Amino acid sequence: MWVSTIRSASYRYLFKNSYHLIRLKSVSSVAQLSPYFSDSSSDEQNGNTQMKNSTNNILEVNSYWVTEMLNSLKEEPENALLFFRQLKESGFKHDVQTYMAMVRTFCYWGMDMKLDSLFLEVINCGKKDLGFEVSDLFEELVEGLNAEGPNSLVRALDALVKAYASLRMFDEAIDVLFKTKRCGFGLSVLSCNYLMNRLVECGKVDMAVAVYKQLKRIAVKPNVYTYGIVIKALCRKGSLEEAVNVFEEMEKAGETPNEFTYSTYIEGLCSYGRSDLAYDVLRAWKGANLPLDVYAYTAVIRGFVNEKRLQEAEIVLLDMEEQELIPDAFSYGAIIHGYCDAGNITKALDFHDKMEARGIKSNCVIVSSILQCLCKNGKACYVVDQFSSFMKQGIFLDEVAYNVVIDALCKLGRFGEAVKLLDEMKGKKMTLDIMHYTTFINGYCLHGKILDALELFEEMKEKGLKPDVITYNVLAGGFSRNGLVKEALHLLDHMKGQGLTPTTVTHNVIIEGLCVGGYAEEAEAFFSSLEYKSVENYAAMVNGYCELGNTKDAYELFVRLSKQGILIRRNSRLKLLTSLCLEGEYGKAIKLFEIVLTLDDDTCKIMYSKLIACLSSAGDMKRARWVFDNMVWRGLTPDVVIYTMMLNGYCKVNHLQEAVNLFDDMKERGISPDVITYTVMLDGHSKNVKRDRLSSDTGRNGGERKDTWWNNGEKTDPSTFWSEMKEMELKADVICYTVLIDRHCKSDNIDDAIRLFTEMIDRGLEPDSVTYTALICGYCKQGQVEMAKDLVNEMWSKGIQPDSHTISALHHGIIKAKKVHLRHNNNSGKSEVIRSS
Repeated sequence: MWVSTIRSASYRYLFKNSYHLIRLKSVSSVAQLSPYFSDSSSDEQNGNTQMKNSTNNILEVNSYWVTEMLNSLKEEPENALLFFRQLKESGFKHDVQTYMAMVRTFCYWGMDMKLDSLFLEVINCGKKDLGFEVSDLFEELVEGLNAEGPNSLVRALDALVKAYASLRMFDEAIDVLFKTKRCGFGLSVLSCNYLMNRLVECGKVDMAVAVYKQLKRIAVKPNVYTYGIVIKALCRKGSLEEAVNVFEEMEKAGETPNEFTYSTYIEGLCSYGRSDLAYDVLRAWKGANLPLDVYAYTAVIRGFVNEKRLQEAEIVLLDMEEQELIPDAFSYGAIIHGYCDAGNITKALDFHDKMEARGIKSNCVIVSSILQCLCKNGKACYVVDQFSSFMKQGIFLDEVAYNVVIDALCKLGRFGEAVKLLDEMKGKKMTLDIMHYTTFINGYCLHGKILDALELFEEMKEKGLKPDVITYNVLAGGFSRNGLVKEALHLLDHMKGQGLTPTTVTHNVIIEGLCVGGYAEEAEAFFSSLEYKSVENYAAMVNGYCELGNTKDAYELFVRLSKQGILIRRNSRLKLLTSLCLEGEYGKAIKLFEIVLTLDDDTCKIMYSKLIACLSSAGDMKRARWVFDNMVWRGLTPDVVIYTMMLNGYCKVNHLQEAVNLFDDMKERGISPDVITYTVMLDGHSKNVKRDRLSSDTGRNGGERKDTWWNNGEKTDPSTFWSEMKEMELKADVICYTVLIDRHCKSDNIDDAIRLFTEMIDRGLEPDSVTYTALICGYCKQGQVEMAKDLVNEMWSKGIQPDSHTISALHHGIIKAKKVHLRHNNNSGKSEVIRSS
């Protein structure tokens, strides 16, 4: 009878109680349930009553009554949970018993997610809020297990281990794991796997392996996923042989490796930087018809991308298709992200097009990566266009994608469009956070709209968003660029008042901002006012001097610091090096380089590349070769870009023998020339032929024409470069074809030039104005002016504007043709006179 009365009261509570308190409508109900309510006689004696409403009784309930209610609702878990939550919201303080009642209900119905959430709540709230600790709940669970048997509450202990592991409270999770075993109960292998996997993902691989070994000691039988997790852990710590041994353990235990196990081993090799070995293993296993899926290939692709080996990543993608495995968005996304990270937006977009052409739908992560790459490359206009294109394609665009395009619009000064996008986000119920407001503030600051930036800053605070250090840095930079030094200093004080400490970055933003705005004296004064000057602050001052075009002071500051053994960051060194090279201060640039070599063993390869590029471009090949040789001497291998820059430098100064020797050295080191390298060599030969013909007309005097270079006593025909390109299956681009066409025109091989011109068009390459001009010059040289005129007309029809060089070549060709025609007529007249006499 009393159980049905309690159930009736609970329904009234659940469905009629708008204040989340128990309101009983009749005195009889109160009388029937009085044993389950707390004693309130003392309240009555003090004149207080439980009748707080004229029509309803509000009664304080005790833990025993709530527990009974929850137990009675075991068959109705959703109502039980609602009852539990509403009591808590009304101010009732649940204890171990009421929580245990919910635990039993969740275990009974297998409601694992609800169980996980309950334990997370207990762990996060702690004794201060709940009045008991997790250890108290654990003891209750163990007692329950002893009383009810192992099948009822083991699920709860599994959930407790998972909850601790998800919060990275690994010591506590392991403690529960082994305490449970000591109590005579075994947890499921699933919770053990979860714990080990979390340990691996958080970088605690040794602890994960230790847990695995302990599990074997306490007779917990690993499954195929346990072995996979251990293999991943061993690979990540570099114990590759031990990882292979785990496969043998699996075989002995009668477990057959599956796609997960194989993929995990491959992924582990990649995470240790051995993607090449992972790919070898992948191909070997695939050849043995072992079960491998798309994930394994994607893991190798991602590994090569992380190692910046994008060409190898492409090869793996092609291999997938050959194996009739269909790449997914993750496979393509990894390569697209890699090219975006490398700044190669052309390749990124190319792969995005290929992905969509294969019917694989793009996603917001991939498109955000593309948009961010465009923004970093300074192509704000393209960001806006690409965003619109993605939207028309129906690709879901999240808050990150919107923020990137808003940033682009702000940088372009198109604030009206940016505001419309912001309104569009609000209409789509997207969450506007600090990032979006900071982006807008930065845009206003970049365009000198300081008042607008401040208004938005205030609006942001009014909406309950607290500005962070980045927001303050952006605003400080805006003040500084506009010479508002006092305002910038006031902002620093305001930051401190908000509990935020100005960082080195904050100070650097002000220093560099003042310099960008041209306020050199103010920047120096602020720099001097800093009580503690970090190396980063000095670097900012060097950057600032470079922005002001004051490389003299920047260089002197760098030298002064270096004498104290202080070396500023790489980016600042590169900035100073670039500024010195641009001003032709190559001596100082070399000195800076020598100082860096003295103080820094890990010299940046970019510095070598930058210096070689500048010196080669200036034709100072002696110094360029010194830098190149120094690089090799230090054990750094020059890449194809550095070799190509050196070759171009030698060709420019007509040191062709050195170019040929260096070209051979490049191939001997196993570095394959690319299209640009071959183009440089062919262009060098073409210009060499022109110089030889200008200096001496050896052909007329019976001498040998210098269409060949000498290499180790043997003649090297430039056509060999073209043959090598074809052997290596390198496809010539427009520039390469233009160089070849120009060479043939200058060598009076107009037919070969026309053949190449036709070939490039057949290959789908569009000639540019330089290509047309080269062939027009060739026609004019041969006196074929009409053909040259036709080419000019063709340029106009294709929308290619002929430049002054094109028009000049045609003009000279026409004049030359007229002179030849006039000379021919004069000679014909003289012949007639001779015959008539």
